[in-house]
Amino acid sequence: MQHVTAAELARWIADPTRKPPQLLDVRESAEYQICHLDNAVLIPMKTVPARLAELDADREIVCICHHGGRSMQVAAFLERNGFDHVTNLTGGLHAWSQQVDPGMPTY
Repeated sequence: MQHVTAAELARWIADPTRKPPQLLDVRESAEYQICHLDNAVLIPMKTVPARLAELDADREIVCICHHGGRSMQVAAFLERNGFDHVTNLTGGLHAWSQQVDPGMPTY
């Protein structure tokens, strides 16, 4: 599994020469309503096994949660299930709000 910092992910998303990753938000719906990244797909952690078909195994996937723990577990699960291009957002959306978007609501 690869890891990306919030600043690195922001540069990746903004880089027109790179294909944008699929942003997989694994938090719960209530958390997602507070804050999320644009274009992030919400698939709560507990539902990921049943919803694997919604993910593109050939595309880069960046797993996202609040602080990076749940998303790391999901990233490891995806790798065990044949996904080869999986990255975890280190520090999660908390880090994003501190390093990239201070105006993002936090909880």
